Amino acid sequence: MTLTDLIPALLLPCILTVLAVPLGEFMSKVYSGGHTFLSPILRPPERLLYRLFGIDESEEMSWKTYAWSFVVFNVIGIVALFLLQRLQGLLPFNPSGFGPVRWDTALNTAVSFVTNTNWQSYSGEQTMSYLTQMLGLTVQNFLSAAAGLAPAIALIRGFSRKGSETIGNFWVDLTRSILYILLPLAVLWSLVLVSQGVVQTLNAPIDAWTPGGQKQVISVGPVASQEAIKQLGTNGGGFFNANASHPFENPTPLTDFMGVLGLLLLPAALPFTLGAMLNNRRQGWAIFASMMALYLMGSGIILWVEMQGNPLLEKIGVMNGINLEGKEMRFGIINSVLFAQSTTATSCGAVNSLHDSLMPLSGLILMFNMAIGEVIFGGVGTGLIGVLIYAILTMFLAGLMIGRTPEFIGKKLESFEMVMSLIVILSPALLLLIMSSIAISTQAGLSGLSNPGPHGLSEIVYAYASTSGNNGSAFGGLNADTLFYNLTTSLAMLVGRFSTILPALAVAGSLAEKKIVPVSTATFPTTGTLFIVMLVSVVIIVGALTFFPIFTLGPFLEHLLMTAGKTF
Repeated sequence: MTLTDLIPALLLPCILTVLAVPLGEFMSKVYSGGHTFLSPILRPPERLLYRLFGIDESEEMSWKTYAWSFVVFNVIGIVALFLLQRLQGLLPFNPSGFGPVRWDTALNTAVSFVTNTNWQSYSGEQTMSYLTQMLGLTVQNFLSAAAGLAPAIALIRGFSRKGSETIGNFWVDLTRSILYILLPLAVLWSLVLVSQGVVQTLNAPIDAWTPGGQKQVISVGPVASQEAIKQLGTNGGGFFNANASHPFENPTPLTDFMGVLGLLLLPAALPFTLGAMLNNRRQGWAIFASMMALYLMGSGIILWVEMQGNPLLEKIGVMNGINLEGKEMRFGIINSVLFAQSTTATSCGAVNSLHDSLMPLSGLILMFNMAIGEVIFGGVGTGLIGVLIYAILTMFLAGLMIGRTPEFIGKKLESFEMVMSLIVILSPALLLLIMSSIAISTQAGLSGLSNPGPHGLSEIVYAYASTSGNNGSAFGGLNADTLFYNLTTSLAMLVGRFSTILPALAVAGSLAEKKIVPVSTATFPTTGTLFIVMLVSVVIIVGALTFFPIFTLGPFLEHLLMTAGKTF
């Protein structure tokens, strides 16, 4: 490894920060209803949409109405996407003549894309028509991302308002998320991707013949448009089964770097949106620094582990035991590590390498990223929600230590906020552990495994960490397109999404009603280094205490056995 090889990893945090700050400021103006450089172009269609759907943009909602709107919107999305898949054989833009998607796969996919998980138990180019990919999956990439942004903004309003019974209007926040943020960024991203060779066409698959005279069918389609929003919306579902390792999705080093940058960009910008909307930019920097610290720690560990190589490969003559299994040779180890860490630190799920082939301790870090609730930048909107919930828990613990009522961003934290926060943190974690236990205890769960021992356990745990964390990436080695896994992972995705957002909206409503407590000498500062260290420590400790036993039996035990000469 040379310094040149490390350039992408060294540049990424710098470029990300430079772009996230102005984008966060721009987003704060959008959600506050302020004038932006896009307003002259987009304000007329925004008003038209409100008139068409009968929305009064000046009418705000209580947290219960906001939450109900969110639930209704998601239910309609699941039903519509399910029906589209089942009827695709009768609909146009289906040059391959695909029939209806099997009902359990269709249900799993509908839940997956509506919850911003994009877990795929099927091969996209062999299952979905162009219409389903565009009208169903790509559209949901926009809608699910916008539906994650809206509650995060509502939570910010909960901190910024006092004596208010409302936290905004879900439909207005949703519309502005799509019009002003997701669509412009996706159009720009798509154009750059097309210029680099990412496919964008409605033509039928291409028939080609190998030198040996064998016919080969090369799948194509409207890839660039889906690729852009899958990254920017932290969706992750690939047009092709190989996802971002496919040359039609990810042809050059630039598109690979853009993929990583795109999936981190909006989650990294939201802390600065928080700071701007609170008129307390130091608070935004503190939250961003906490996320970045966790991200860099994980990246450093995985990079170190992967560069150590596999001792078993070294024994059979591979130089330094370098582990290139499952990695796209165009990108190599460092870019594969960067992508893997970034996709699991957010709720994206796109992959440019096979996570199943990473070293066991690398797999442990990836599972940890997802299992703690995807708060290391996290998903679009949900990442900020998660880290703010952990911050509430941190301040509660700080309050216990100094013997006074905890406060955070000027609001007293009482029993209601703590109960809701614990639901957010513990519900996905408990479901992950319960579902994994059921899977390893039943024939239906074990039948999909291709590897025994601790590696097989890691494959199952990774699947439920990915789905309950609304990530969507797959470890590999597990056949998840079965009735058992389609139904259980659907439940995990629903619980992961709703048990995060609905309690957060309840917290937002409670905080909005409270008065703002003036800062005093007894106030614990939440913009300094001590707060950042405490917040990072709480995230790590909660994750370690919750998942230590199962991680010990899975990736850590596999690492010990590997060093003893045994593999799986």
